[in-house]
Amino acid sequence: MSDVEIHTGMVSKERVLPRTSYRAELNWLLAVLPGFPLLLLVLRLWYLSRQDMPTMLLLVQYINPLGMIGALFISLSWTIPAAILLVRVLGGILLVSVPGRTATSFLAVAALRMPGWVVVIATGIAAFTWQLRMLPLLMMLIVAILGLTAVQGEPGDRWVMRWVTLGVPVAVAILVWIFVWPGVVAAVRAGDHTTALLLAAPPLFGPVLTGPVPERWARIATHWPALACAFALPFTVGFAFLQAPVLPDTAVEVTTEGEPVRVIRGQLIAVDDTSTTMLQETGQVKFIPNGEVTSKTLCPQAADTPDSGLTVRGWPVEAPALEWIAPARPVTQIDPRCLGRPLERGASGG
Repeated sequence: MSDVEIHTGMVSKERVLPRTSYRAELNWLLAVLPGFPLLLLVLRLWYLSRQDMPTMLLLVQYINPLGMIGALFISLSWTIPAAILLVRVLGGILLVSVPGRTATSFLAVAALRMPGWVVVIATGIAAFTWQLRMLPLLMMLIVAILGLTAVQGEPGDRWVMRWVTLGVPVAVAILVWIFVWPGVVAAVRAGDHTTALLLAAPPLFGPVLTGPVPERWARIATHWPALACAFALPFTVGFAFLQAPVLPDTAVEVTTEGEPVRVIRGQLIAVDDTSTTMLQETGQVKFIPNGEVTSKTLCPQAADTPDSGLTVRGWPVEAPALEWIAPARPVTQIDPRCLGRPLERGASGG
């Protein structure tokens, strides 16, 4: 196979030796990647059924896959922009550090071929789906990508390059610190040092990530963080999705002859001509004859209570911007059936 060389500004990509395994590795990745969401869906049902195979088969029969895919998308929407931005930054650092020998690195090739509009869309999604305490990290990634893009291109005026690689990151860092400083002070006083670091530390690294690193350390500084994130991401994604709801929480008021009215709470699986099928918290499946069902209601999901209670200028640090923009259903009164109590006499069923 002949050598192939591609020039993009100061960056040249040349493959000196043929790598027959390179395309094979990529084919394996593309073949395995679509199976990961399917594995997550199966694990979610297995987890929901409390490792009971008959219950799991029942859930497979009745649960709509579109609902689970929707829950998967909502729960994991933050991971896609995180992966895109991380690949662009680490690959960009490798490109400007070792500009002539990057063809053997999947990270560098991905960064070199990544269109700008993909980065823009990923940045927009991250701005709406990441928690507030992660937004300083997002700003650091943005200024790093801008600086690396300028360094990868044709050499321009020295002062313009210095402004893009140093002036812009420093100015953005100052603006970010001005905005998050009340939250940093509150986090330190509350003993939440992790939140304090997430708010204050990322702007410090903006100017550092816009330039090359020594060639001998380039692969270590880029590939090892990428590998660490690649290994941690499936576990983080799996844990987040296992906690995502895929069935509606329901409370059913049941009247059996000779017994007092009782309320059964659980997750509604299906309703057919003869019975209402519910999955209780213990993993037990309960079939309720429709003739005994007096009323039923959907129970709203409990609002996520911030773990720390910290805010930055009135914005909870655990809340993404999407929660502020998207309309939410107001819950002014909790249905007594959702608390396990039957309706009072004379109240209408839901």
